[in-house]
Amino acid sequence: MSDCLRFALTPGEPAGIGPDLCLLLARKRQAHALICVASTALMKERAKELELDIRLIETGPDNWPKQPAPANSLYVWDTPLGTPVETGHLDQANAAYVLQTLTRAGQGCLDGNFAGLITAPVHKGIINEAGIAFSGHTEFLAELTHTEQVVMMLATRGLRVALVTTHLPLKDVADAITTERLQRVTRILHADLRDKFGIAVPRILVCGLNPHAGEGGHLGREEIEVIEPTLQQLREEGLNLIGPLPADTLFTPKHLEHCDAVLAMYHDQGLPVLKYKGFGAAVNVTLGLPIIRTSVDHGTALDLAGTGKIDCGSLQVALETAYEMAQSCNRP
Repeated sequence: MSDCLRFALTPGEPAGIGPDLCLLLARKRQAHALICVASTALMKERAKELELDIRLIETGPDNWPKQPAPANSLYVWDTPLGTPVETGHLDQANAAYVLQTLTRAGQGCLDGNFAGLITAPVHKGIINEAGIAFSGHTEFLAELTHTEQVVMMLATRGLRVALVTTHLPLKDVADAITTERLQRVTRILHADLRDKFGIAVPRILVCGLNPHAGEGGHLGREEIEVIEPTLQQLREEGLNLIGPLPADTLFTPKHLEHCDAVLAMYHDQGLPVLKYKGFGAAVNVTLGLPIIRTSVDHGTALDLAGTGKIDCGSLQVALETAYEMAQSCNRP
């Protein structure tokens, strides 16, 4: 099929639920060719543990598929483990394996072999315990692709929320919201909504930092001194920005009805609303990369690995989002 694209899927931590998610999704035929970058032996053992009859079809640079795998089948680019996996139990010996799957998948995107990358959760702690400096997927892929600035955006059906700051203590947030940072993040958000989501003129709602967006300076001056002047400068460049608006009333139907994305100043300002709206069906999108990357919004759930008692909703949304983004990028 001529409109079929290839996507890389990394299962993340081999002892967690990532391999399970990949196998459970393989029960249905996907819209595109999905290549699981993983150990064939691991996927075979986990399928047996889950009592799933999934045909594993080995593929790689010499024989990339040209169509989606049939139902109950999964393409696998075999990537050897460091040591056999005991489901639910972390092992430092497989830290390098996890990073190898990411490197293969990310480089494959850069080389044009894949239209995008979808990632299942990794366990940062065990990778660091193995003596490898690793702060997360986002930073790893930024380094791999030589990208200086990336933006974290979570999305669910009907709402996208991007963040100016991410994993910072609350006491450090105000100092981190500088003109330069706000300019960079907003420009990346605008550009990727346009180029990767196919929105010609993105309409972005911007949260204030303080309660009531500072209430004219009575509850903080960041809106007056930093946020509003920066937004005005970006408006003069042609960006469609509304705000700064009070976060407690921004997330209402009146404001969100014609909104393409919300830009929140800090992690817990925007994400609780999004996760409430899309719990179990949200996706993490890394903006600013030269490749498409989406991810689940949950962790490795070691205690659920091998049980089959998991929800594939977030990974399915991550797949669908990556498909939509790639198709938008390919439109004339």
